[in-house]
Amino acid sequence: MNETPTSAETPLWRFSLNFYRQAGVSDACIDLQDGCGVDVNLLLFLFWLASDHRQLSAEEVKMLDDNVRDWRNLTIVPIRDLRRRLKGTATLVEPGKQEAFRNKVKTVELEAERLQQEALYEFTKSGPLGSPTAPAAAARANIAAYESALGIDFPKSPTAVLLGAFDTVAAR
Repeated sequence: MNETPTSAETPLWRFSLNFYRQAGVSDACIDLQDGCGVDVNLLLFLFWLASDHRQLSAEEVKMLDDNVRDWRNLTIVPIRDLRRRLKGTATLVEPGKQEAFRNKVKTVELEAERLQQEALYEFTKSGPLGSPTAPAAAARANIAAYESALGIDFPKSPTAVLLGAFDTVAAR
């Protein structure tokens, strides 16, 4: 019997886990998320597409952001906010139990992110996105398209970290 991979095994999810583990990537993603309103899952999706030689336009990135916005605002953002508020806040709950609960919330947050990535991955099955380009050029163009879609310039430092890590991952 042919087994279909579980959604947690999509190429996008595997790429994201590997890329996010690269030196400095998690901090750079969080900097862009907190400072610029970047959707980290969408950002990882753009890097994954670049690894597949796909360069997107600002209009395509905006369309993707519009498609994930409701899920992000309904689930990921409030869950993340709750997890962050629970960290180090004194309540009547014993600190160890509160931290254990916070870890459960973190697990739910990760599942919400995985579901968003699964939906983005499924979206690619409707047809190719973007145009063919070399991975390094596509990564830079996709970042620029995301900046344009959001109407802001990302800080140079986290962007450089992400692009450097992408170049390392893409070279493998």
